[in-house]
Amino acid sequence: MLRLSFLALTGTGLGAAPFVPIIHKPFPFFPESIMHDANSGFAPVNGLNLYYEIHGEGQPLILLHGGVSASEAFGPNLKELAKSRKVIAVHLQGHGHTKDIYRPLRFESMADDVAALIAFLKIDKADVLGYSLGGGVALQTAIRHPAAVNRLIIISAAMQQDGWFPEVITAFNQMPAHASQIAQNIKGSPLGQLYPEVNWEVLLSKIAEMESRDFDWTEQVKKIQSPTMLVFADADAIRPEHMIAFYKALGGGQRDAGLDGSLRSTARLGIVPGATHYNILATTAVTNLVTPFLAQA
Repeated sequence: MLRLSFLALTGTGLGAAPFVPIIHKPFPFFPESIMHDANSGFAPVNGLNLYYEIHGEGQPLILLHGGVSASEAFGPNLKELAKSRKVIAVHLQGHGHTKDIYRPLRFESMADDVAALIAFLKIDKADVLGYSLGGGVALQTAIRHPAAVNRLIIISAAMQQDGWFPEVITAFNQMPAHASQIAQNIKGSPLGQLYPEVNWEVLLSKIAEMESRDFDWTEQVKKIQSPTMLVFADADAIRPEHMIAFYKALGGGQRDAGLDGSLRSTARLGIVPGATHYNILATTAVTNLVTPFLAQA
């Protein structure tokens, strides 16, 4: 789910209409964290040319970014993860270097794109990590294409729409009215300069339409077989009650794990202290949490 990693949706003190965005300055991920030594390419999948970058060597790990941004959204985590993994950073439909097509944005169709990319790269099975909007795509990839997913990591995403705080949902409902102004702000930002080919107004409108749709994937989540880890900020846009419900749907938090831990589930839950939905990837705290989980046999 998108929560506009580089945007603050607020009207407080701006003398403007509610939910008019401002660009965070300085950008937490520019320019030092952008890696220029990656192999990259385009995969012809499902009617679009899906852009991807490959960093490092080792077991494949698919990274799926949040809305509006692309692979740079992972900040220093991308470089750290690539020290021990073959990191495949994907630019989802309409984002970054992947041009949009005449198709609405849907978590399900983007998940199908990811599965098609895994097949295109001749990977039998990959670990998949998704943040925000990319977390929803990662979750649907595991639901729709379980044979393609080894371990699953979801960062700051929900399994139900009402898992987000009400004001976040309201912001998306109001976004179409401000899409043009938001697009102009992005065009003049470092992000806009990095991806000048993106039609920001169209992208924002498509994201708002997708994010405004009600969904509840609880029953599908209960059937996920891939070992799964959830990571949230302690001041996330996700309600704490939903974090626990999500974890329990995966089999976690059901009982005492026992003295030796043998009675715990395969699910994992991590909380990054002192972080929000918008800056959880600004440090390597997420990498430090997920690396031991990825290293498990």
